Amino acid sequence: MGMTFAYDISEQDDAASIEVIHRALDIGVDLLDTADAYGPFTNEELVGKAIRGRRDEAVIATKCGVVSSPDFNHGRNASPDYIRDSCEGSLRRLGVDAIDLYQLHRVDPLTPIEESWATFAALVAEGKVRAIGLSEVTLDELKRCQAIHPVSSVQSELSLWTRDWTVDVLPWCRDNNVAFLAFSPLGRGFLTGAMTGRHFAADDFRSTLPRFSPEAMTANQALVDSVTEIAGRLDATPAQVALAWVLAQGPEVIPIPGTKKVSRLLENAAAADLTLSAEDLRTLEELPPVTGGRY
Repeated sequence: MGMTFAYDISEQDDAASIEVIHRALDIGVDLLDTADAYGPFTNEELVGKAIRGRRDEAVIATKCGVVSSPDFNHGRNASPDYIRDSCEGSLRRLGVDAIDLYQLHRVDPLTPIEESWATFAALVAEGKVRAIGLSEVTLDELKRCQAIHPVSSVQSELSLWTRDWTVDVLPWCRDNNVAFLAFSPLGRGFLTGAMTGRHFAADDFRSTLPRFSPEAMTANQALVDSVTEIAGRLDATPAQVALAWVLAQGPEVIPIPGTKKVSRLLENAAAADLTLSAEDLRTLEELPPVTGGRY
């Protein structure tokens, strides 16, 4: 997302981002998660350029259902006609014959989720989509969709400062062999320790989020301090510890950290080789509660 939308707008560089995607594929990171709302549309176009000639190396995941605008006022539309039109647009921008994982970005309060999901299922039957998933849904919504067509994945925020889904949705995924794609596993950068004292420009999405107010960031510094202490003992970085915690939640959990830099890509990927001890995990489980809502 951050390659074309929401974060550090002035630092966006398509050529550098494509280099990151290519390097990711080179080292075996093959899940590329995008959405038509990122930009809008420009993120899918970027991914389409990056995978040209390398389509078979990538698992392409995209989403529809959020109607985005530059000022971050996001509407929702998951009507059958909108989903079909969105799918055609994503196929065209990505330059693919089929989308590996197509996800409902958000539930539309004006459209019964059963109608939305039945349309996603029809796209599978038509061969335009290989698997379908949901994002930010309740356990009840998951079960209602599962009764219509198998849910392949659930994408929701999961990190050391966002654990809401571990109560019911994540256990359901575990019991039903459904992948859980953990977005913002680094707390939108906060858990890396690089955000301390940071001021966000008005066009940076984080400037609108309660957790990134100066007061909340000061209050939440204790989380970063604990992660940094563990990282120092393990000769790792705070980002790697944060990702290792997400990975430790179970084999069905797939963190999807974003970056625009090759150096950060390599740092994040190395977290797969970091094992946290029972004591480390216990310390991280006992971190103080976060200050500020997600949105």
